[in-house]
Amino acid sequence: MPLVDPALEETLAAVETRLAALGEALLARDPAAIDSHATELHRALARAVDHFTSAARSGTVPPTLRRRLASASGQVAAQRESLARATAALDRAIEVLMPRDVPALYSSLGGTDRSVRGGCVEA
Repeated sequence: MPLVDPALEETLAAVETRLAALGEALLARDPAAIDSHATELHRALARAVDHFTSAARSGTVPPTLRRRLASASGQVAAQRESLARATAALDRAIEVLMPRDVPALYSSLGGTDRSVRGGCVEA
């Protein structure tokens, strides 16, 4: 069994910690915490990608860390999908509560196709 690079372990643990914190913030529906934890998760993921890419080039990523990284990736995908569904539901609710401007049947000038510029009609 190959030795686990402490940097790989640390970066993966940071990703897992950030994922858990973001999950808790999502459950608590705390927008400030969600934003903060999402930013920190993004940073942790970027560091992990750099470390794992370097380690993979030299062939030193143990299977246990590969499985944990795959699991973290699945959790990120699940959270992304959950947020996408919540966003779509929110968009639908907003559309019902505040529909887009629907043209009025009549304006103050009469029909809706009348120009606001004014003018006169000559016979």
